[in-house]
Amino acid sequence: MSQETKTRAPACLDAGKRDFMKKATGLSAAAALMALVPPGVRSGAWAAGSDAPEKTEVKIGFIPLTDCASVAIAAVKGYDRKYGIRITPSKEASWAGVRDKLSNGELDASHALYGLIYGLQLGIGGPRKDMAVLMNINHNGQGITLNNQIKAKGATDGAGLAKLVKAEPKEWTFAQTFPTGTHAMWLYYWMGAYGIDPFRDVKVITVPPPQMVANMRVDKMDGYCVGEPWNARAIHDRIGFTAATSQDVWADHPEKVLGTTLEFVQKYPNTARAMVAALLDASKYIDTMANRSEVARIIAAKSYVNTEFGVIEDRMLGQYDNGIGRKWQDANYMKFYGDGKVNFPYLSDGMWFLTQHKRWGLLKDHPDYLAVARKVNRIALYKEAAALAKTPVPKSEMRSAKLIDGVVWDGKNPKAYADGFEVKA
Repeated sequence: MSQETKTRAPACLDAGKRDFMKKATGLSAAAALMALVPPGVRSGAWAAGSDAPEKTEVKIGFIPLTDCASVAIAAVKGYDRKYGIRITPSKEASWAGVRDKLSNGELDASHALYGLIYGLQLGIGGPRKDMAVLMNINHNGQGITLNNQIKAKGATDGAGLAKLVKAEPKEWTFAQTFPTGTHAMWLYYWMGAYGIDPFRDVKVITVPPPQMVANMRVDKMDGYCVGEPWNARAIHDRIGFTAATSQDVWADHPEKVLGTTLEFVQKYPNTARAMVAALLDASKYIDTMANRSEVARIIAAKSYVNTEFGVIEDRMLGQYDNGIGRKWQDANYMKFYGDGKVNFPYLSDGMWFLTQHKRWGLLKDHPDYLAVARKVNRIALYKEAAALAKTPVPKSEMRSAKLIDGVVWDGKNPKAYADGFEVKA
């Protein structure tokens, strides 16, 4: 990483303004930062200063994955300071660590699995805590990797795996990254679509994302579901291949969110709004394809993902190679903005994860799906941040999609949807 990147000097701040920051000893940190916000933004965002961020230094956690990019870019490019805050990205070792640090306040917010936040809200996957989804960070870009031994036995897709599991009884082992998280749900849904029961036919374990490749290398598992670049890395290391992408399961699915506790939002609402606005600006930057190679290089650094630039770049550009002879340009590559469609915290997205938690027995009873989503997804706050960042907002708080098994999800009857699957707990 260059010295310029390390110092995080944003283009919008010239040397004189940086000197002002250092000399403004008579001002509070908040006042000093606010003095650097362009007048037009300041007057529009914080009328009479009454809505200035209550907390100007914020620590946002992330896991070393390609989709941590918006947290990194918001800090590296100075979009945080545009809105009167300074983001310190905090590299975390596991989703369990993110869960614990969000709950106890060590992190102000985090790049987080959608289902992790909802699991905490309902007391599954960790002690119950009122949580908040501030925005969606990205769509697509995860994958299901199988090891080369499975390929050698003729199984290269879901149908082939189903036949193999039934033909060769043994302890087939697969990994996901957190019990209530997105990767667990993509893996289970994909398996279920091909008639594999993830709780009866195979064994599923939890492994932190950066450890997936190492565990497969020593034959601890037959496959895994994780975010990039750890699927591409398995191909790079010649130990596995991509059997499916998460966008094969659900095109433009919700993935990571900016998550925090309800307590944080209630105590620091203006800070929460500023974080969202900063990440929206970063999301716009990342979704400009001409910027993606630069973004890949930034996040490949040791302080972020810590892997080779080329392992990240191709799939960031939508250029896929499954490792067994198929190459394609994926229209449903990892998206970070999409004119705001990616970032809006749709109620139906949150509800979907609850239906899967119920499907797989993580929830014993049906929750009030819509009420939980309305409580967790902070749509009013998001709309305020979107206005600051000049981001369009969709007309509806719900959306629909057809998943890999042909079943349509639209949020209208979540109880029937959750109970309607043939393969379930």
